[in-house]
Amino acid sequence: MMKRMKTYSLKGGEIDKRWHVIDANGQTLGRLSTGIALLLMGKHKPTYSPHLDMGDFVVVVNADKVHVTGNKLEDKIYYRHTGYMGGLKETALKDLLAKNPRRVLELAVRGMLPRNRLARHVLGHLKVYAGPDHPHEAQVNASGKRLAKAALAAAGAAKGTEQS
Repeated sequence: MMKRMKTYSLKGGEIDKRWHVIDANGQTLGRLSTGIALLLMGKHKPTYSPHLDMGDFVVVVNADKVHVTGNKLEDKIYYRHTGYMGGLKETALKDLLAKNPRRVLELAVRGMLPRNRLARHVLGHLKVYAGPDHPHEAQVNASGKRLAKAALAAAGAAKGTEQS
């Protein structure tokens, strides 16, 4: 008789959420936003499940210093509609970076997430700030302490097995 393997399904309480701080100073917009989307979805974790909110929280600082290649500053145009007849508005990347640099990064990351309810929920885990300061120091430090504590516990368990 063959023994069947059971598929393990992660529960909501077992999901480990961490905080990442990313400095956007001098980084390319597209490459930066793909990395952020990966962290938000949780695809960097071995326990990734596409139907669960597996991703981490991401804090991006210095969004106003993001870099783009080519002629995108002049050529890339963002469109929005007011809802009225003939209400299509255009904004160049250069103008949007000067006016609202947070929006540029948020739109780039949104475009790299799937179009569903989970992605809209996960986008709330992205915190973008134009300057170098952010109000999430406590969460980032708590995440780092929890990670260090888990590493110490793992090292202690490994040490305990070596002595046996």
